[in-house]
Amino acid sequence: MPKYSIAVIGAGMVGVSTAIWLQRSGHSVTLIDKGQPGMGASYGNAGLIAQWAVAPVTSPSLWKDAPKYLMSPTGPLFIQWAYLPKLLPWLSKFLPHATDKGTRAIVNNLIPLLTDAVDQHKSLVQGTNLEKWITDSKFSYVYPSHDAFLADAYSWEMKATAGFTPKVITGPEVREEEPILGPSAGCLAVLEGQGHITNPARYIQELVKAFESNGGRFVNAAVQDFTKSRGVISQLETDQGPIPCDRAVITSGIWSKDLMKRLNLKIPLETERGYHVMFENPSQMPRNPMMISEGKFGVNPMDAGLRCAGTVELGDHHKGPSQNPIRSLMKYAKRYFPDLAYSGTQKWLGFRPSTPDSVPAIGPLGQSGIYTGFGHQHVGLTAGPKTGRLLAQMIDETPPNIDLSPYSPDRYLT
Repeated sequence: MPKYSIAVIGAGMVGVSTAIWLQRSGHSVTLIDKGQPGMGASYGNAGLIAQWAVAPVTSPSLWKDAPKYLMSPTGPLFIQWAYLPKLLPWLSKFLPHATDKGTRAIVNNLIPLLTDAVDQHKSLVQGTNLEKWITDSKFSYVYPSHDAFLADAYSWEMKATAGFTPKVITGPEVREEEPILGPSAGCLAVLEGQGHITNPARYIQELVKAFESNGGRFVNAAVQDFTKSRGVISQLETDQGPIPCDRAVITSGIWSKDLMKRLNLKIPLETERGYHVMFENPSQMPRNPMMISEGKFGVNPMDAGLRCAGTVELGDHHKGPSQNPIRSLMKYAKRYFPDLAYSGTQKWLGFRPSTPDSVPAIGPLGQSGIYTGFGHQHVGLTAGPKTGRLLAQMIDETPPNIDLSPYSPDRYLT
C-alpha cells in the first residue's frame, strides 16, 4: 500500500477525523483551515451523537407541513426569501425526494453512516485522553401529548428500520424522568444507549492537538486553488504559500462549494442555516439530552450551559443571522422549561451543508487524487468519525464491505 502526502482541507469534525484515520494508516497528513479548528458548523451544533437521525427533512409530510411552517414566524422551517431565486435549482432537486420511496432510500443510505456513531467516536479517541468528551446517555423526544407522538409514527417507523424503538412515557412519569420539563410536556419517547459531546469545539481542538502530537501538521491558511500534474493533484495554492501533496480531501462544509468551483465542478450544495441559544448558568439541567418535537431542536446539557440548537433556515451562507429562528428557540425553551432561570444567553448561527438527496458526498473525484467529504447537513458531528474512516479506506484502496456508490460525488457530476 503506497504512502501519500495528503492535504485535508477543513478542520471541523469530518476533517480532523479524516486526518487522524489517514495518519493511523501511515500517511503524512497536513490539516488546513482558514479559521481555527472546530470553529465552523462544528462549534455550535447541538453536540448530539445523533445515530437515530436517519429520517430526513424530505419526508412525505413535507408537502403538507412546509407551508404551515413557513407561514409561522416561529416555526421550525424558514427561508431567506431574497435568496429564493438562487435556491430554486437546488429546491427542484431536493423536493422530489419528499416521497415514501425517496425517504426510504435516504434512510437506507444514512443507516451505515449513523447507527454506530457512538462506537465510531470512541474508536477515534481510543488510546488518547479524550474519552472524557464523549458521554453515554439516553435521548428523549419530547411531545406535548401521546397523540402528538402517535402523529409522528412515520418518523418512528423510519427509526425502527435503523433499530431504534423508544420506551414511551406519559403522565406524571414524564417529570420523574426529566424534572426540568413543565406541564407542556405530556409524552417522552426515550432511546437508551445514546451519547453526546459536552463541548464540541474543545473536543475538536483537542483532537487536532492529538493529531499534531503524533506528527501531523496543522496550517492556518485559505486554499485558493488546486494545481495538477498530468490530471492528478500535486499542490494546493494557499494564501500562506504552496502546499505540495499527492492526495487532497475537501472537508470544508458549505465552503466546499466555493472550492469545487476552483475545480470547475458544480455540486448542488446549499445551506441549512442552523442556530443555537446557550443559556448560561442555568438553574436546571436535563438529566439527558432531548429533542423538543414542536420546535424541532435539540437540547443538551453542556460544560458552558444549556444549549438549545436546531431549526432549518434555507439561505445564503454569506449572510448574517435572522431573528425569527432565535425567537423560535426561545419561545419553545420557555414553554417546555418554565422554571428555568439563567444569567444570560449566547446566540449563534452556523452553516450546515446540504445536498439535494440528504446524503453526503464522500469519495474520489474521478482519478484526480482529490476526494470529497462534505454535505452532512445536521449530522456532521455524528458521522464525522465514520466518514473519516471511509475516506482513509478509500485512499488505501481497502474499502469496507458496504456499497459506497450512494455517497459518490460522481452522482452529481455525470
